[in-house]
Amino acid sequence: MTEFPYDTVRSTLVAEGVRRIALNRPERLNAMNRALIDDVARAFDDANADPATRAIVFTGEGRAFCAGDDRRDHVHPAGPEEARDLVDAIQRATVAMVLGPKPVVGAIHGWAVGGGFEWAINCDFPLWGRSARAFFPEVSLNLFVTGAVTALLPALVGPVKAREMLYFGDRYTAPELLAAGVAWKVVDDERLPQEAQAVAERLAALPPLAVRAMKRVLTQTATTDFHRALQLETDATVAGFLDPETTRRLQAF
Repeated sequence: MTEFPYDTVRSTLVAEGVRRIALNRPERLNAMNRALIDDVARAFDDANADPATRAIVFTGEGRAFCAGDDRRDHVHPAGPEEARDLVDAIQRATVAMVLGPKPVVGAIHGWAVGGGFEWAINCDFPLWGRSARAFFPEVSLNLFVTGAVTALLPALVGPVKAREMLYFGDRYTAPELLAAGVAWKVVDDERLPQEAQAVAERLAALPPLAVRAMKRVLTQTATTDFHRALQLETDATVAGFLDPETTRRLQAF
């Protein structure tokens, strides 16, 4: 195996044409801090630029995929520029995943919360472990979603179900997400890594020109407002970060 070093992410070629990108803060349930956000964007950019990589498995080390924002590392932004820089970094990770040419197979286990749920939705083929759970706490925290979820989620589940998921922050099981159209497949937890790699190997064996064209066209036609969603999400999230009420709610969450 060839491993590419990042501080908070493991990126490893695990089979011919298949790269495994794993969030690697297991002691924090892979919660998102600035280092992790930047490493995810870099790891996907590097994978997309690597001719030896034809498909990507995206997962997390330890007991969870990603437990959302790391509250211990949350620092109230000093001003609009600092807040926007953070949100722009989050959106760069999504752009690398969604608009990158390589298909992404998600292997989602444990918790996928907030930004972690967004990253799961950013995957082309999201496989969920049977015991996995997910929810969006953002509205209850005086925040807003990122990851182009305001465009991607309604395209998957319809506008009414998307409102339910985003406003109320209800917690969903993997079978419920499968029924809603968020999960592609639900597999037994112990089989999740092998199943995800098998899907990635199937994708890697296909002609890369056709695979990349299919991903590009499907993404552009299914989410025509992708870039507009990123812009509006960024503005709304920056406003939330700058409200002191957000810090109080995050600390109490």
